Amino acid sequence: MMRAPVAEGPALIGGACWYDLQDRVSGALRRVFLWTPPGEPPERGWPSLTMTDGNAVIATAVDAMRAQASYPGGTNLGQGVIIAVGYPTDEAFDPVRRSWDLGPPPGATYPPFWPGTPEVRTGGGAEMARFLLEDLRDFLSERVRLDPARCGLFGHSFGGLFALWLLFTRPDAFSHWIAASPSITWEDSFLLRHLETFAPAGRRLTVHLSAGEWEGSTLAPFQIGAADAETRRARLLQTRTLEAAREMSEALARLPEITASFEEYAGETHMSVLPVAVSRALHCVFALR
Repeated sequence: MMRAPVAEGPALIGGACWYDLQDRVSGALRRVFLWTPPGEPPERGWPSLTMTDGNAVIATAVDAMRAQASYPGGTNLGQGVIIAVGYPTDEAFDPVRRSWDLGPPPGATYPPFWPGTPEVRTGGGAEMARFLLEDLRDFLSERVRLDPARCGLFGHSFGGLFALWLLFTRPDAFSHWIAASPSITWEDSFLLRHLETFAPAGRRLTVHLSAGEWEGSTLAPFQIGAADAETRRARLLQTRTLEAAREMSEALARLPEITASFEEYAGETHMSVLPVAVSRALHCVFALR
């Protein structure tokens, strides 16, 4: 006969806390996950990494930090604060909310994701940016001391698009920018027009772009021969995620103020790449050397 557990309860994310914050302008609720390293902060404050799609990345980020930063001699990873912005849901993603928040302006309107639900809107990136740079930073200033000279922003997919757009429009907002599998070709590649006029404002910035091996023109082995294989391949050829990210990195590397790099993750698709990219984002901001 199986014995009953002594106790049970929800698994906690390595000491992280969450807070539901109301946007001072729109009134929208966003869930902010916060993880702070043990001990006293450095004199300048903790370095920090802010992440979009917070519900989907916070557990991976915290576990990667706890496992690696405890052994800096073997990982080169130092301690830092993790800030992940998501939504009041138990799901990994809120597709409708993230489409609005992470879609840079001007945006557009699209059919519903599911029958009987509202149309999907993009273009709320300016609202999200104001929340991150004003509401969120005011909130954090009362809880943790952060180093303003060493702060990163991470985004995946639409989040990567948002990160690059914010880099181009507010290069002073963060020192490190990490865009994993960014949706650069979204809405007729409008982002490239921002690149053409981008001026880093004299600040040294670090930019890391990445994508999975199976985000180019080749399907993943397990997708070959599937019923939707041709549809998937056509989508890959249209979005050009791998190629567009590499080209963006090369363009940014030509700017003297930018230290840009690109990484292709072997054996990963657009969605499986996320845990790998999260760990790499920590290293981009918190590396000791």
